Amino acid sequence: MPETTLWPLASRQAVPQAFNRSQENARFSARALVVDDEPSMRTAVAASFMQRGWQVDTATGPAEALVKFESMHHRLVISDIRMPDGDGFDVMRRIRAIEPRTGFILLTAFANVPDAISAVKSGACEYLVKPVDYAELERVAQQLCRNPLPGRADDFGLIGHSPALRRALERAQHAAASDADILIEAESGCGKELLARMIHRLSPRRERPFIALNCAAFPEALLESELFGHVRGAFTGAAVAKPGKFELAHGGTLLLDEIAELPLVLQPKLLRALQEREFDRLGGTRSLKVDIRVIATTNRSLETMIREGQFRADLYYRLNVIPLTLPPLRERREDIAELARYFAAQYAPAGLIPPLSGEFLNLLQQHSWPGNVRELANLMRRAIALGSGEIGIEAIGSSELDGRESPELLHGVRKGQMRCNELRAGLSLPEVERRLIELTLESTAGNRSRAAEMLGVSLRTIRNKVREYGLPPRKSYVSH
Repeated sequence: MPETTLWPLASRQAVPQAFNRSQENARFSARALVVDDEPSMRTAVAASFMQRGWQVDTATGPAEALVKFESMHHRLVISDIRMPDGDGFDVMRRIRAIEPRTGFILLTAFANVPDAISAVKSGACEYLVKPVDYAELERVAQQLCRNPLPGRADDFGLIGHSPALRRALERAQHAAASDADILIEAESGCGKELLARMIHRLSPRRERPFIALNCAAFPEALLESELFGHVRGAFTGAAVAKPGKFELAHGGTLLLDEIAELPLVLQPKLLRALQEREFDRLGGTRSLKVDIRVIATTNRSLETMIREGQFRADLYYRLNVIPLTLPPLRERREDIAELARYFAAQYAPAGLIPPLSGEFLNLLQQHSWPGNVRELANLMRRAIALGSGEIGIEAIGSSELDGRESPELLHGVRKGQMRCNELRAGLSLPEVERRLIELTLESTAGNRSRAAEMLGVSLRTIRNKVREYGLPPRKSYVSH
């Protein structure tokens, strides 16, 4: 049998439906890739899945599997572990770097504990032993493709085929092999933390801890303890000693999320810890050595902050050994339809994934997406909740288009444009800032997290500005 597609595909761009609802005895359907160097095994698994309504490709080994996956991203890969030109673990790691939502079933004729442990640590969803029980294989496959991958609900940030996203992921894959520190700069909602996790999974440290710290989530008084830990009695309330993130990440990767929010007073201490890979617990008397790889992320320009005296240049250069970025959604519009379909599958009840109308997808293509992929995810959740049957533009509150964009999508922008007429020459910069924050909060019904994303600042900054300018609480916006 030739090693080509074994099931006719209506469209190579269409995202598969989880169930064929037009038939009484609907079967779960998705695209699968079978990788095995044994022709009989490869053909048998492919034929079994084809009989159950799957769309199947086959490959004789890792090299061919990657080529076929590049041309058709599969929802499921079933791979032998031991093959002459590579192993299933390598196939899984490389494919997951391209398409993190892909499910894996690894097969082997050699049932042993080390392989099983490797499968679990590498992120394999299932590990089955030959000879294969095809009913069990089908059951596992259905389960994998019906539900999101465990712990991977935010993988949508790396879904897509656009050149901009591919370039970013390729650069990240190269960076993963190094042990150098990384700085990821991108707008809010682009998937910076997800990219950091991908780098860790592809790195030699993949079996060691991945520890994340959001620098904007803690007040200055607690942040040092979160970073470096403290000893018993270091401060009031420190009844027991506590290790910090540096210590917990030993041997693995430490993510410093929103590094721009790190207070200036703590930046010299972080710089020393990065340079020496050595730190002191708060209140401690001896230094601790760690072996870690640091990845920092920011949605603000650190170079601008350096010029403004808000960030240390030496810390910036220490973090920015390998600079990476992720493109905003407006620069990867080719991915919008795929992302929208993915969210439809994520948020729809099992087996009831609705199709998306062409008009609806066209509307999504025209929006500017200031909140990036996170904004699209929220919109699709609302569309699924409010829609029934095929999802059209009425599912988001309007059946009309206004120029290039939907009135519903542009509600907040329009409101802001009308209010911007209130701006006039001679207003102080604080007053302009106050009005802009107020307009943004109105457009988000007082949602401060959403407003922070739209303005490209941290939630803590929004909270401080609301307090500084005496802006009303959220309930006052909701009541309008």
